[in-house]
Amino acid sequence: MYVNLPMLDNLVRIRQLKAEPGTQSEIDGLLKSGNARLKDAQLQGLSLDSRFDLAYNAAHAFSLAALRWHSYRSENRYTVFQCLEHTVSLPAEQWRVLDQAHRKRNLAEYEGHLDVDQALVEALIRVTQEVAARATALGPVAP
Repeated sequence: MYVNLPMLDNLVRIRQLKAEPGTQSEIDGLLKSGNARLKDAQLQGLSLDSRFDLAYNAAHAFSLAALRWHSYRSENRYTVFQCLEHTVSLPAEQWRVLDQAHRKRNLAEYEGHLDVDQALVEALIRVTQEVAARATALGPVAP
């Protein structure tokens, strides 16, 4: 199913996205993965770093599911998050939490320094729950 989203079509033109139909099994797999990670991110017995990592990866899975539902693909995590405004109408203030989490994740991944606190992890979990709800609400992929 190809859904015309003009802002995302612009990203296709500049090669930040690819127009490519998603499949129901791919989207279902991303939603399942996101749900498992989101559930685990809420386990208080885990370290804050682990909870952050789980919530961040859940947010990415849900965000990618929404992008694939609209028949787009990106190899860049940041772009996947940026597209949430268009794929699920995520408000800017919620997207900013994902932006902050992405920057912190990159510092950890590329410089070995993860600096997260309880407030950020809780905000990330709340935003991830919202992205999950919106991605799930898109429903099945049209044939």
